Amino acid sequence: MSLHDAACQYADRAWHGTVEIVENVRLARDTYRVQFECPELARRIVPGQFVMLRLAGSDDPLLGRPLALYDTVLDTAGTPRGIDVVYLVVGKLTRRLAELRTGNRLEVWGPLGNGFPPHQVDHLVMVAGGIGQTPFLALAQAYQRLRDYGQPAREFPRARKITLCYGARRAEYLVGLDDFRATGIDVRTSTDDGSAGHPGFVTDLLGQLLAERTSAERDAPDGFRVVCCGPEPMMAAVTRLSEQAGVPCEVSLETPMACGMGICFSCVVRVRTGELGSDEPWDYRRSCVEGPVFDAARIVF
Repeated sequence: MSLHDAACQYADRAWHGTVEIVENVRLARDTYRVQFECPELARRIVPGQFVMLRLAGSDDPLLGRPLALYDTVLDTAGTPRGIDVVYLVVGKLTRRLAELRTGNRLEVWGPLGNGFPPHQVDHLVMVAGGIGQTPFLALAQAYQRLRDYGQPAREFPRARKITLCYGARRAEYLVGLDDFRATGIDVRTSTDDGSAGHPGFVTDLLGQLLAERTSAERDAPDGFRVVCCGPEPMMAAVTRLSEQAGVPCEVSLETPMACGMGICFSCVVRVRTGELGSDEPWDYRRSCVEGPVFDAARIVF
């Protein structure tokens, strides 16, 4: 997506208001899913976008936190009415958020960020580390043509196959596997301690998939594509593997943000601006506006 195309997601187009929690449930160790009703957001948000969230009526903590869309919630007529986000308890806001119950209120603004652009692809491989699987359920459903997102809808071509490679520290941190498998996605897991799936790094799973590519996936320009979200060292490793294999790759950055609207410049990343090569120039880009989804080859890790 060009910067011009992303302008429709700038903060002056965002919705801001207070919403009521519908449910806030524990999914795995230190991991929760909070759902709130907000038709204005639910109708407009697309896979890869995020919302900024803070506790309503409280200034502790003062700043909001960015949380990616996990999925939209539909009413009985199939109209988007609510938002699901999945979060890991890592600091004061998420710790206090985990204590909230149905009926408590949140301050929310969004949708923010560019989201994933549609691509023609035969085999989509989603590589997630830690809590990085959260943007991928909606993306997979869009590429499966199970759901439409956005107003107007961001139309994704149908992918023949989708694989999720998902790594975590231990089995107790793996989240949402049943949600992904229910849509027919090929789910492959890894854990650092070997308690589930492949014992080792999630990049090992990607390496196996790259080695298993069919001749059609190797030869076709749209045969194989990687999307990635997780800790920065993991994303850098996924980018290197993809470049070595000649496979296009996009990353959804987890850069800390203060405002989510492009004002504070706290979430800038170095992005290559010229022709890709050994001495290409770079400049800073804001993850919250020009991202969080970027062409991986342009990120200076």
